[in-house]
This record gives sequence, structure tokens and C-alpha cells, in this order.
Amino acid sequence: MAAGPVEGELVLLLHGWPEFADCWTPVLHALGSAGLRAVAVDQRGYAPGARPGEVADYAVTELVADALAFADAQGAERFHLVAHDWGGLVAWVLAAEHPERLKSLTVLATPHPNALAQAAAEDEEQDRRLDYVRVFRREGGVAEERLLAEGAARLRGVYGGRVAAELVEENVRRLSEPGALTATLNWYRAPSGPLAVEAGRITVPTLFLWGSGDLALGRGAAEATGAWVDGPYRFEELVGASHWLPEEVPELVIPRLLEHLSGRD
Repeated sequence: MAAGPVEGELVLLLHGWPEFADCWTPVLHALGSAGLRAVAVDQRGYAPGARPGEVADYAVTELVADALAFADAQGAERFHLVAHDWGGLVAWVLAAEHPERLKSLTVLATPHPNALAQAAAEDEEQDRRLDYVRVFRREGGVAEERLLAEGAARLRGVYGGRVAAELVEENVRRLSEPGALTATLNWYRAPSGPLAVEAGRITVPTLFLWGSGDLALGRGAAEATGAWVDGPYRFEELVGASHWLPEEVPELVIPRLLEHLSGRD
């Protein structure tokens, strides 16, 4: 999906689980209307033609390489990166390892992975919030069976009623295709532990948006994220919003994002 003039500054948008590129639709069009070249992609495992079969194929190093390749395909030496959920983990790593490629970083919902790891180690509540990841990591198709049982009732329930029903149904349809759900869950299975992703310090201008109603990612990790950012940093709590910020509250995300992108070179 793309919007805006081809000569505009590239804004690459990375979705999370269980989302696709179209989770960004309102944000994408707003960026395009502002004269930016917004591109949202279906990442590895989500596109029918890009579902390698091995868990190792979904290592973060591969996902970061994919994101850079998307930017290269657009001819962008430097670009703005916007990401949500698992896309956010990829974005934190990319920003730490390749700051020369980024004009700015914006992450929705997902704390810096080191802040999340510390919070999970020190806070039993945050650790319990990640129990779903432990289920997803189990071998033998346990998660797939549970999520797709009874007409994919649990998969629909993941969105907590915060995402439009039409988009939920379209997501469920796509994830019910042979091999699709396993491929997307392999993102969780590739790390050595639950969301065990390491990222270095961040030097690029960074905006981090977090919803106070996020059931998976708690306040401690969100507030600790700033300690990992050395560049210009802005953290905003979206009071009452859930984890699903791109779909649920684009009207809150868009003005903050446009302000953050303005003047970054």
C-alpha cells in the first residue's frame, strides 16, 4: 500500500501481529496528503509469496534486513520509520544498528526491548502479561489450534473489540490460509525467549506512543523506554487507548506523527 507523491520523503510503516499493511490505512492516507511518500508493507510471513518454512527464517536480523530492503526498493537512502507491536521491536533494532538510514523513528505501543526485558524481570505483573507469548512459542501447533478453534473465536478475541469488525474478519480470513498463522507466529518462536530481542541505544529523533489501556505492555516498560534513547525523544501516553493504536485511535496518532516528522532531515 502506498500514498503520496513518489518524490516525497519515504515513511515506511511496519505492522505487528495479527495485523497487515492495511492496519495503517488512515495514517497512510494522512501522510500522503501531507506530501510524504507513505508505504505500508505486508511483512515476512504475512504475504503469501514470502512465507519461508523454518523458524530461523523469522529471526530479527532477517526482519530488519527486510525493512531496509523495502526502503532500498523505494530508492530511499534515508527514511522515516513508523512501527507498531512486533514491527516496533524490529524498528528499535533497526534504529540502533542503522541510525544512518533513519531520519526519524516512531513506535506505537512497543517499549524498547531492553526496557521490556527489565520490566518483565522485575515486575511479576508484566511477566504475566507475556504469558500469551509463551503459548505462542509452544511446539506442535498448540497456538494455531487454539486460535483457530470454534471458528477462530480466540483469534477474533485478541483484538478486544477495539478494531473494526470488517478489518478483524479480513485479518482472520488471511490468517486462516494454509501456513499463514504458523508463519506469523514464527516471529515469536525465533527469539531465544519470550520477546527476547536486544537493541542498542537509540540516537535518532524518536516518538513513542503508548496506550494506557494496553493489556500486554505495561506502564513500567513504557516509562523506562526513554532511558534507552539518547537522541531527541518524546513519549506520549494516550489515555484510555488500548494496544491497537493505528486502528483504534488514528485521530490521535496522526497529528502527533505529523508533528514529529516535520522538519526532520
